[in-house]
Amino acid sequence: MKVLTGIDEFRGARSSLGGSLGFVPTMGYLHEGHLSLIRKARGDCSHVVVSIFVNPTQFGLNEDLSKYPRDLKRDLDLIQPLGADIVWTPTPEIMYPGGFQTWVEVERLTQGLEGTMRPGHFKGVATVVAKLFNVVQPHKAYFGQKDAQQAAVIRQMARDLNFPLEVVVCPTVREADGLAMSSRNKYLDAEERKAAVVLFRALSAAKSAFDAGERNAEKLRQIVRNILAAEPHAKTQYVSCADYDTLEELELIKGNTLLSMAVMLGKTRLIDNFVIGP
Repeated sequence: MKVLTGIDEFRGARSSLGGSLGFVPTMGYLHEGHLSLIRKARGDCSHVVVSIFVNPTQFGLNEDLSKYPRDLKRDLDLIQPLGADIVWTPTPEIMYPGGFQTWVEVERLTQGLEGTMRPGHFKGVATVVAKLFNVVQPHKAYFGQKDAQQAAVIRQMARDLNFPLEVVVCPTVREADGLAMSSRNKYLDAEERKAAVVLFRALSAAKSAFDAGERNAEKLRQIVRNILAAEPHAKTQYVSCADYDTLEELELIKGNTLLSMAVMLGKTRLIDNFVIGP
């Protein structure tokens, strides 16, 4: 496994990899969700590249970039047994050199949900992922369902900009009690961690109602809101029941649907979602 930093040295190593290439972009501090993506890429493709880059341009004014968890040695130790060929670890100076002024924006898909709560976030995401795709040149790129809007934005960007690759969205990996795995979970104290399972419980209740025949989207939203409201540690930012592809809020569920939420537990912001539908 090669660990590389510069673009030129990466491209030199990339040129020697024949066959299909799977790419797993990460911001590091890896957990089982990330590792599952690497395993999926390894099973699908001849070679695998993992990137580790904490992207400063997707952090908002009130989001502390300096506190984002980082542990490169730990990450490399986790990746090593999984068969990745290259781990690329560019620096902010490499990705955004002096005079940088070109940005990628996906318009409609970024206007609601996380786009409303975190202005400019998806501009940073789309730009960095486009740059990563340009350098890595993968055949398949792997993302987790937990970041559902991000996955939708990247699918749209890849189509619109004619990237010759497949965006593969893999199921959310959860803790034993249902909490979606996230690098941010480490910020939760013991009481907040116990309370955090309310996200999974609320989504599960709405899915049960859907499975029992409920198709009114607002009724499903209200089920989620009611369960979240009963947890004193949780402060709901939004609950959504939207079309899976367009992310437009629904009145009646007919096709694949994204049921999602953002919740504050103390100072930690968590997101989660279920896909429901046919």
